Amino acid sequence: MSQVYIENLNEHEGKEVTVKGWVYNRRSSGRIQFVMVRDGTGIVQGVVVKAEVTPDVFALVEELTQESSVVVKGIVRSDDRAPGGYELTITDLELVQLAEDYPITPKEHGTEFLMDHRHLWLRSRRQHAILRVRHEIIKAIRDFFYERDFVLIDTPILTPAACEGTTTLFETDYFDDQAFLAQSGQLYLEAAAMAFGRVYCFGPTFRAEKSKTRRHLMEFWMLEPEVAYADHEDNMRLQEDLVSFIVQRVLKHRRAELQMLERDISRLEKVVVPFPRISYDEAIERLQKAGVEIEWGADFGGGDETILAEQFDRPVFVHRYPTSIKAFYMKPDPERPEVVLCDDLLAPEGYGEIIGGSQRIDEPELLKQRMIEHDLAEETYAWYLDLRRYGSVPHSGFGLGLERTVAWICGLPHVRETIPFPRLINRLYP
Repeated sequence: MSQVYIENLNEHEGKEVTVKGWVYNRRSSGRIQFVMVRDGTGIVQGVVVKAEVTPDVFALVEELTQESSVVVKGIVRSDDRAPGGYELTITDLELVQLAEDYPITPKEHGTEFLMDHRHLWLRSRRQHAILRVRHEIIKAIRDFFYERDFVLIDTPILTPAACEGTTTLFETDYFDDQAFLAQSGQLYLEAAAMAFGRVYCFGPTFRAEKSKTRRHLMEFWMLEPEVAYADHEDNMRLQEDLVSFIVQRVLKHRRAELQMLERDISRLEKVVVPFPRISYDEAIERLQKAGVEIEWGADFGGGDETILAEQFDRPVFVHRYPTSIKAFYMKPDPERPEVVLCDDLLAPEGYGEIIGGSQRIDEPELLKQRMIEHDLAEETYAWYLDLRRYGSVPHSGFGLGLERTVAWICGLPHVRETIPFPRLINRLYP
């Protein structure tokens, strides 16, 4: 008898099936045993009636421990009270391995304990739901760009230079040279955009930020599209289309997981285009009006972003930040060079920036000047300057932080639950 997955039990009502998985929980009621079995796609309750199985099977069920691996055979029955609407009347059970005392019990555990046992914590319902949503978001991202004829470009993880700033680099030996773990694939994507027009990369990035906030990881995944002949406005339209697409996809396919996480789905249903846009100037005025002591030219902290985002019912763009606080490659506004053609997309409900993007400088002399201002060696970026010498065009791009996006959509208090094995300033285990 071939294996059937729990998520597909509805296709086998009244039939005997085989489910391979692990014991999630077990309880006894005298002559009836109830065994909750999970298989990675869902959880089903198995009912073992003493009079309907062999004595050996009933005795074996009584010995089962949490997370023991089992193969169960049973008849699929419809039951509106059961998780997923179905349960199994078990006819036979095979023990694959009897688990030792499982450390994560139904009682409350501290965060550090759970993080130390992250390799096991992944099996819990909550973590399972979060990572299913993450999986859906990743699929939505890839579908979005595939449907729009973007080309996936895999950019290097080992790089010779910084993209966002030299203070947050992880350094490593590279034979007789020095290399760094990539902060971003952007510079390489700009080269690819000049070859393919519309490109993106999607992979791990690394920031050695000595930060313990709920929004930061040392290793995280970032989506980065880059588009030739796209200006600042095109860039923001692409961002809002993408974020709306992601949210609607999750609402369509992972509503059950969101409900398990007790997410207020009504908040997500408002995430439709167009998104509101405010300038940095207006943002400063709004913050000052809210009682924040901040002056023009200062960057925003997490609290500032939260105050701004709370004034809207969907993500909000803040655009045209001061040139002095932004990256060297961002294009100054031709009508107002003290600000750059950039934007941050702030998520609602205190989740902060989920996207940062800009139109890039396309003039070689201006890029050289900005590199000098940022104390960047021209020889290190010679190839990047070449892009402005050989067929330079206006182009724009952005980076979306996957884990912050997952945290926002799931309504999580900390990004550490959004990635299978988080790397934090104080955690490299497991």
